[in-house]
Amino acid sequence: MRKSKIESELQHPFQKLQNELARLIASTPAGDRLPSEPELAKMMGVSRATLREGMRSFEGKGLIRRRQGVGTFVVPQAKVIETGLEVLESIESLANRIGLSVSMGELEIKEIIATPEIAEKLQVEEGSRLSQISRVIHAENRPVAYLIDILPPDILTEEDLKAGFTGSVLDFLIERGSPTLSKSFADIHAVAAQSDIAKKLEIQRGDVLLLLIARLYSNMGEIVDFSYSYFLPGYFRLHVVRQVSNTK
Repeated sequence: MRKSKIESELQHPFQKLQNELARLIASTPAGDRLPSEPELAKMMGVSRATLREGMRSFEGKGLIRRRQGVGTFVVPQAKVIETGLEVLESIESLANRIGLSVSMGELEIKEIIATPEIAEKLQVEEGSRLSQISRVIHAENRPVAYLIDILPPDILTEEDLKAGFTGSVLDFLIERGSPTLSKSFADIHAVAAQSDIAKKLEIQRGDVLLLLIARLYSNMGEIVDFSYSYFLPGYFRLHVVRQVSNTK
């Protein structure tokens, strides 16, 4: 008992803040608003900057939602989109499997010129014209993902996108059947949200996001799509199944 008391007294201040916030959030009914930041900071005995840092993980887990100028609200337990990374599927397909309704929010389609970095990623000439498709994906009345796809204009035109595009470039290409797709390579990162992306996802700048940077290949070995996919961690759970190597 004495050891437990000592451990509690020696608990790191930030860990103590996290534990107190967790208890407060757990005891607050879903939909209710938490005390204001100044009130919470005073209650917890920390600065507002430290409080915001402590609340980021809870927003990333989908437990609270901060709305600029309105307040911080406890949200109902969200359905989590869970998938292995061995098979490439769209958010829409994964959501349908668990009965979660998703929809496309803000959509932006524009022509860009290939920078040296993008030209290398897509294996096109620097200065080539490309199509960039950016959109927000909503689930349970809130934005949960921000997707950016960059493609050669002959792969997906603006006219194509006006004909029934619902948010998934992958599903659109599969349904069309051309080009035939074969594989995707993705790099996975945990990143701090930049201000423009934070605004689209209605989170705070610096909040942690899961980022997948991927290249989609045709069966001819051509890269047909280079994409950035930003996910709120609390709404997505990704895993990898790996075999055990017997080599020494």
